[in-house]
Amino acid sequence: MDAPERSDVYAYYARDQERERLSSDARGVLEFERSVEIILRALPPAPPVVADIGGGPGRYALWLAARGYEVEHRDLMPMHVAQLAAIEGTSAVVRTKVGDARDLDLADQSADAVLLLGPLYHLRLRADRIRALREAWRIVRPGGPVFVAAISRWAPRLDGELRERLYESLPAIRASSPRVERTGWMAPLHDGAFAAYFHRPRQLRREVLEAGFHVADLVSVEGAGFLLGDLDERMADPLHRQVVLDAARATERVPELLGIGPHLLATAIRPPAF
Repeated sequence: MDAPERSDVYAYYARDQERERLSSDARGVLEFERSVEIILRALPPAPPVVADIGGGPGRYALWLAARGYEVEHRDLMPMHVAQLAAIEGTSAVVRTKVGDARDLDLADQSADAVLLLGPLYHLRLRADRIRALREAWRIVRPGGPVFVAAISRWAPRLDGELRERLYESLPAIRASSPRVERTGWMAPLHDGAFAAYFHRPRQLRREVLEAGFHVADLVSVEGAGFLLGDLDERMADPLHRQVVLDAARATERVPELLGIGPHLLATAIRPPAF
């Protein structure tokens, strides 16, 4: 990550929209619930140590702590670390520090599992993404899972244009989406806007493999449900909510549909030592 890209990351997260993003609207709730469901399929039972790398203001760290895990939380944003540290009682179960996913202060094989649910979004260069993945490989114990999130290559068009109609307020997105689909990189469309790298599913798999992992699973998190105009209403009703979640589960590994949802989640396993 060069200086301008780091500056873009700081500018976006300084808007403080991340703290409530996974709980304040239906799309965030769908992303969180599905991510948790997928993580639990391979997460070792408590009380092992889980490293939450790029953990933002700590939504997943707090969820893990509530389930009895010890958590090592690292995030590039000092604001996120301060927000998590300020929550009463957190320091007893969550150790949080500012940290870069490419150069962690954690010891070799010190974690039983690793969450890498954000860093790859902000690393434009493939070499940096591989470096972050190899750091996760270094700190996880042999046989342990690393959960690697990526944003789908088609999210700007499907989410930004088709669902949110951002072209009405940000006409530049109409030219940006085709570039993203060719190159993977989206520069900020205005000061403080989101900038990110967007993956193709096969590309994410290849990068995880290159870092030395076995790919146990790779799924679409939200599926097509995020496109629903009445998602808030559906997620508030038990039956409708179940239908949305069931649809995501039913299509999560369909090759032709992997990229339709905004997020991909790979379950990577560090091979056991022999």
